[in-house]
Amino acid sequence: MTSRFNWHCEGQGPDLVLIHGWGMNIGVWQDVIPQLSQHYCVHWCDLPGYGDNAMLAATSLNDIVDMLLAQAPAQAVWLGWSLGGIIASQAALVAPQRVTQLITVASSPCFMSQTDWNGIQPRVLANFQTQLMTDFALTIERFLVLQALGCQTAKEDIRQLKAAVLSRSQPHLAALTLGLELLETVDLRQSLTALSQPWLRVYGRLDALVPIKTEPLLNVLYPQSQSYVFADASHAPFISHLNEFITVIKTFIE
Repeated sequence: MTSRFNWHCEGQGPDLVLIHGWGMNIGVWQDVIPQLSQHYCVHWCDLPGYGDNAMLAATSLNDIVDMLLAQAPAQAVWLGWSLGGIIASQAALVAPQRVTQLITVASSPCFMSQTDWNGIQPRVLANFQTQLMTDFALTIERFLVLQALGCQTAKEDIRQLKAAVLSRSQPHLAALTLGLELLETVDLRQSLTALSQPWLRVYGRLDALVPIKTEPLLNVLYPQSQSYVFADASHAPFISHLNEFITVIKTFIE
């Protein structure tokens, strides 16, 4: 069993790290990388338990972050999508000298619905956990539908995301279970008030997983950050609005 991550790298310029979300893999970046690599040295990898790194195991958020930092560039912009946003945020907190700028895409410092917070309902994650034990493919397909819900390009977005997932080996159940646990339990809302790096928060107005109602609350909580809302996008704006997404990322970094 290898103890090293299998990383990919393409392009020249400032270093940019891409972190995918729950149940997905590096295939989701297939349209993003050719464009970003024209301007940056892009680094991307499967999370532990996924794809190329299916034989690596992590047991906590800090485990994942430590494994990424062990081989990530000495200094880089980190971009995390969905659950990847939590991972990138934690990396920025524990190693601020390594994460020069933070970009979170369709992500939240707290994914779970709380008394005073809009988020994913507990029964949704509980259903995913139950379904994982019996039918991985169906669980992922239902999750993909949630990600594209409301977007005009929903059918095409789901097709692309599903093709990306199925293009690589099935993730380990333990990795999927840990991911659901992190979505359920991690709450970085207060911790991220101390973040000093430039930070861009990207949202889809139609996102069913990260309610847009959280965006103005986080504008107040994190006045040091910026936010951008894709008016007609759902949970995967880098697929449904690729060109606009690239422009937004370039504008922030530069």
